[in-house]
Parts: sequence; C-alpha cells; structure tokens
Amino acid sequence: MNAPATTDLPIVVIGAGPVGLAAAAHLVDRGLEPLVLEAGPVAGSAVREWSHVRLFSPWGEVVDPAAEKLLAPTGWVRPEASTYPSGGDWAELYLQPLADVLGRQVRYGARVTGVSRSGRDRIVDADRDAQPFVVQYESADGREGRVLARAVIDASGTWSIPSPAGGSGLAALGEKGATDRVTYRVPDLQDPEVRARYAGRRTAVIGSGASAFTALAYLADLAKAGDGSGTHATWILRRGISGSTFGGGEADQLPARGALGLAAKAAVDRGYADTVTGFRTDAIERNGDDGRLVLVGEDGRRLDPVDEVIVLTGFRPDLSFLGELRLGLDERLQAPAALAPLIDPNQHSCGTVYPHGVNELSHSEKGVYLVGMKSYGRAPTFLALTGYEQVRSIAAHLAGDQEAAERVELTLPETGVCGGAGLFDQPEATEDTGGCCAAPATLTIGAPARSGGC
Repeated sequence: MNAPATTDLPIVVIGAGPVGLAAAAHLVDRGLEPLVLEAGPVAGSAVREWSHVRLFSPWGEVVDPAAEKLLAPTGWVRPEASTYPSGGDWAELYLQPLADVLGRQVRYGARVTGVSRSGRDRIVDADRDAQPFVVQYESADGREGRVLARAVIDASGTWSIPSPAGGSGLAALGEKGATDRVTYRVPDLQDPEVRARYAGRRTAVIGSGASAFTALAYLADLAKAGDGSGTHATWILRRGISGSTFGGGEADQLPARGALGLAAKAAVDRGYADTVTGFRTDAIERNGDDGRLVLVGEDGRRLDPVDEVIVLTGFRPDLSFLGELRLGLDERLQAPAALAPLIDPNQHSCGTVYPHGVNELSHSEKGVYLVGMKSYGRAPTFLALTGYEQVRSIAAHLAGDQEAAERVELTLPETGVCGGAGLFDQPEATEDTGGCCAAPATLTIGAPARSGGC
C-alpha cells in the first residue's frame, strides 16, 4: 500500500506545552493541520509540576498572538497583561483552554518513542527527502501507535532530564543511592509535607541560576517563619562569586527576574545561607551516625553534613527518540549548530540572543525542527517569547511564506540571567526584604521546569 502524499499529512508537534501549543496555533492560522502528541494526561503537564512558581514574565509576554486569536471566539480573555502568572495559572487559564480549542488535534497519553523517515533508516540516502516522517509513540496503557507526518516540530522541552550534581556532568558517586534526600526541583514549601522536609534542617543547594536563587529565597523565608527555626542553606557554586553572580538586579528589563537575584543575595547577606565556592561535587556519602549526606569535592574537600540536597544544575534534551534522524547539533550545547553560537551561556543572556527562526533551526534532515527549550540544548537562557517567534517563523516556512519566515517580529528584554524559577508570592517590597523584591519573581520557560512541552 502506497503512503499518502506528504502534503496531505499532518505536521506532528511533540509536546502540548507553551511552545508546542503555540506551534499548533500558528499552523492552524496558516491553514495547516497539526497533530500534537503529549505524553501527559493534560496540557502543560510539565508546567503543572512547577505550578507553585511564578514566571518572571507577565501575562502580556507569555500568551502567543496566534493562540490568543484562536481562543478569542470562545470568549477567552487574557488576564491583566502586567500581572505575573504562576505555573499553575499558566496551565489552567491559558494552556488547557488552548488545547481544548484545538480539540482532537491534541492527543494525550502519547509519549513519542521514535521518529524516522518512512522506509528509510539513518544511513539510507535514496529518495529520503520525499518520504514522510514516521512517528512512533506509546500510549498510557502501553499500547504502541504510529502516525505519518509531513514535518515534525519537537517541543518536548528538557524537563524530564535534570543534570546531576556531579561536577563532571556525570552523577556523583553515591548520588543515585541518596535519592531519598536529593531532589532536582525547586521545592513547594507551601505544601505542608514538603515544608516539613526542610523546616529546621540544613540543605545544600547546588547551582548558580535562577532556580538556585529561588530555592535560596524560599529557604530564607522558611527560616524566618515560626516553624523554621534552625533552617539553613549552604549554597554550592562551581565558580567564585563575582558581580554577575546575582544576575542583572535593578538593571534588568524584566524587574521580577532582577528581583530574584537580589532575593538570593539577601538570603546570603542576612545569614540564612552560607556559600561554598569553587566546589565541584565528586561524591555524596552517607554519614554513618545519622544518615545525613556529606558532599565531597573533586579537590578532596568534605563539607559539613546536610539533611537535604537540592540539585539545580540545569537540564538536558532527550535526543534518544531522534536517533534515526540526521540532526546537525553543536557538540557542546546539543543545540542546532547554526543556533549554538548565538546562545552560548558563556557569552549570552536571553536578552542578547537575537530573534531567530527557521533558518537557524533547520537541519540537513529537512522538515524536522527542535523548538522551545529543547532547541537550546543545555543552554539555560530561554524565554517564552523566543519560542513563540521560533514557531511563527517555522509555520510561515511550512506554509510557503518565506518572506514572513525570515521577518523578525520580536524584541527581547535585556540583561540578567534567564534560567530557573521565581518566587511564588512577593508582590511588593517590604521592610523585611530590604526592597529586594519589587515585583513577583518568576520562572523561565522550562526551568526549574524547564518545561516537557516548552
């Protein structure tokens, strides 16, 4: 039986998160047929896992224009543009309604397990570009499925693969055996059970981005609370402390993002956290007396025992199901080769990455695109606006409108750091915070989530 003409097939979008659903909205706006495959049972499944965290971008910057256009006939009204949603708000008030409008074009419980060319494995050249993509997935009950596609937009994010504590990029010795006391997410201290886990205890926070800032600020708030006596954090940095350690501060064009770094600085300055610099974790050992954890550095240093460890060292893209495709990825960042020099975290924050689209995101395997947080590979500096611009450009290209595909329609905020999460409830500065939190702090797309579906 012959396969249908490629142009008659849908465009498969992997992930029903912010950027995946925006991609679907732009495709619909262009008269193209999307099919969104989402591993979770609802839209924004990964976003919901950090529902307690506020974004550092307001509503006006996290709603895609094509999505808003698609939602308008339903009577949907965007929340006040200047207010800051939590991850839960974003999922419930925007992502789920958008997925509901798309209806049967979103398929839940469909975890993609492989993408290839129909009848062609990775090594076969003959007539390759003329073949449709074949996308295999596994449903929630374990059944396998397969769909053909004219193009594939992978917006599955990086949330599912947090980086380990080990300074070498590998798990530290003993890390896997300490999972009862190690977490890779910013804890929800509004949850009584989670709060009890950290109250009155010593916690090591490993990482230097906004997620680490958030965890430090959360723990400082807990230490100040009535049930938090004895709560203390040890902030472990692989580098030293410099002028840029705490981000853009008051100079940040996203005020909530700047406030986040200042809140972390206040936690250190006021003694709720101490710092250990130049420390690259090599091993995590159990203290024989009480089962607490001792972090051992590559240089042989042994830190005082802690009760808990929060590892916030970034996220990684899951490339396992793309192995039969010919992707041109940077050897360091695991991002598209043409995009990688623009997003190198050693040189760029999210505000210094110029808007980009289909040209930077294309591969020798025509018709496949990594977008959203996944397009950044291991780089942490991603904003929702960037992802929306990416998929606008790709949808225009797939519709044959190359002029629109190459047109820039985005201006990004400048300065600061862009990876991580934000504070949940700091609407205004108070005397107690020393004015460090002039706006609700927030979370970058995909972090601490770093967002399947971003």
